[in-house]
Amino acid sequence: MNIYETKGRIFNIQRFSIHDGPGIRTIVFFKGCYMRCAWCCNPESQSYEIETMIEDGKAKTVGKDVTVGELMPEILADQTYYRRSGGGVTLSGGEILGQADFARDLLCACKEAGLHTAVESTANAPFEAIEKILPYLDLYLMDIKHMDSAKHKEFTTAGNERILENAKRIAKSGVELIIRTPVVPGFNDTAAEIKAISKFASTLKGVKEHHLLPYHRLGQDKYDGLGRKYSLKCIEPPPKEKMEYLLSVAEESGLKCQIGG
Repeated sequence: MNIYETKGRIFNIQRFSIHDGPGIRTIVFFKGCYMRCAWCCNPESQSYEIETMIEDGKAKTVGKDVTVGELMPEILADQTYYRRSGGGVTLSGGEILGQADFARDLLCACKEAGLHTAVESTANAPFEAIEKILPYLDLYLMDIKHMDSAKHKEFTTAGNERILENAKRIAKSGVELIIRTPVVPGFNDTAAEIKAISKFASTLKGVKEHHLLPYHRLGQDKYDGLGRKYSLKCIEPPPKEKMEYLLSVAEESGLKCQIGG
């Protein structure tokens, strides 16, 4: 099958991003996710179904079906910026592994065009899905949110056993792997919890970095727009001093650690 005919469902394309990988990047956001993290800033990404969301008082359709061939011209429009900055393309979500064939073929097309490729993923999927994308991938940005499976499930609706096992297997593949942790008050913002994650990350073959991502409430209005309740409404973002302290704790693992990513 022609990879440019492979169809997938996305809900946004963000150009000129300086996050989620090196340099200036284009982020393609996939629709659908296996988990329901309480703090998710893209609740419109969770369901695979095309939805209607109220934004600034107006109804907005969230989600559209596109082919790889239809996406590539928009991605390639910024090639000059990728080259000058060492940037490229990042696939995000939602969970990109929910559309593994589409992710594989889009990454393949990007590699054929000479672009740096990255994905942002929880790796909460059968490893067979991950194997599909690894040959076309330069960087895997992987969330590890908690080492305690019960607490992980309480806040995300899924345990962490498969995630941790897949982290080991991705690390052994030789693809660059960076571990990222959203720091959420009441969930994983203690020194012991961050230390445990960073210690585990340091055991993964080839992993050199652990990024701490401070919780924020930028997506709260989206829940209202979808007619859904935001369960962390009373939670305040962690103060700078708290993040700097947790950063120092993470650095005890010997990894290169940073706030943000």
